[in-house]
Amino acid sequence: MLVSDSEKSRTVCFSGHRPEKLPSGGDESCRVIRVLKSILYKSVIDSVEEGYNCFVTGLARGVDLWAGEIVLELKAQGEKVKLVAAAPYKGHGSNFKNEEKFILGNILLKADEIVYVSESYEKGCMQKRNEYMADRSGKLIAVVSDYRSGTGATIRYARRQGLITRIIDAKKLEEQMQRYGDISSKDYDLYVT
Repeated sequence: MLVSDSEKSRTVCFSGHRPEKLPSGGDESCRVIRVLKSILYKSVIDSVEEGYNCFVTGLARGVDLWAGEIVLELKAQGEKVKLVAAAPYKGHGSNFKNEEKFILGNILLKADEIVYVSESYEKGCMQKRNEYMADRSGKLIAVVSDYRSGTGATIRYARRQGLITRIIDAKKLEEQMQRYGDISSKDYDLYVT
């Protein structure tokens, strides 16, 4: 994925935790995860409205796959957006199971471009993939609960590179929903920095 400065300024990459590091273990039947996915969806829609038209997913379980599905849904609705699948290495996802395997396969089938950052699995290939995506983007949308993680490292890297960052704080969202119950969609921006 070679990009010019003008393409970079219209490109968004994603980062986020795998399901087990998210509230409720990423269980999509839980209200907090449904709200989290709604905030992610709104963040993508907002980006399209701001003029971003290329989205890069790193294909990890959880947030990356959700983001890829959102972009594909927008494409199916007629939005003029492009999805780039940036795999950390060839064979990535071979250990995915059930629905995640299906979603990964669908994203790879429908992506406009697939990039393999490394030929095979090697130490550091996930971070190499994250930096590859950030180096070719003007904006990062991330979902984070713990900043001492690969997602936290990606956020710090993106900020050093000057990317616009839209950070969805999953931990804060979960705490607020536990304390106050439900939240309305007008409050979504309270959980985004």
